[in-house]
Amino acid sequence: MHVKKGDTVIVIAGKDKGKKGRVLAAYPKKERVLVEGINLVKKHTRPSQTNPQGGIVTQEAPIHVSNVSLIDPKSGKPTRIGYKVLENGKKVRYAKKSGEVIDK
Repeated sequence: MHVKKGDTVIVIAGKDKGKKGRVLAAYPKKERVLVEGINLVKKHTRPSQTNPQGGIVTQEAPIHVSNVSLIDPKSGKPTRIGYKVLENGKKVRYAKKSGEVIDK
């Protein structure tokens, strides 16, 4: 999967198109990512020890990874991702637009 936890992404399709956010969690088996402030849903919760009030809680729901694009660290614009192997044998992701290495 081209997106990892902690990456800054922009939504390229769906109701939140154009919004930016940080990836909170990645689910590779389901091909979905949880992005901060994106795809907010209202969830009905019953009273519990942690939430004695209960009621309706707004939280993020996962969206498909094909609907997000990584932000280029150099230009701040959406970019595609490539993979290359460095001289030391480490495989890293890089932005195809600028050539900037994303993984440190």
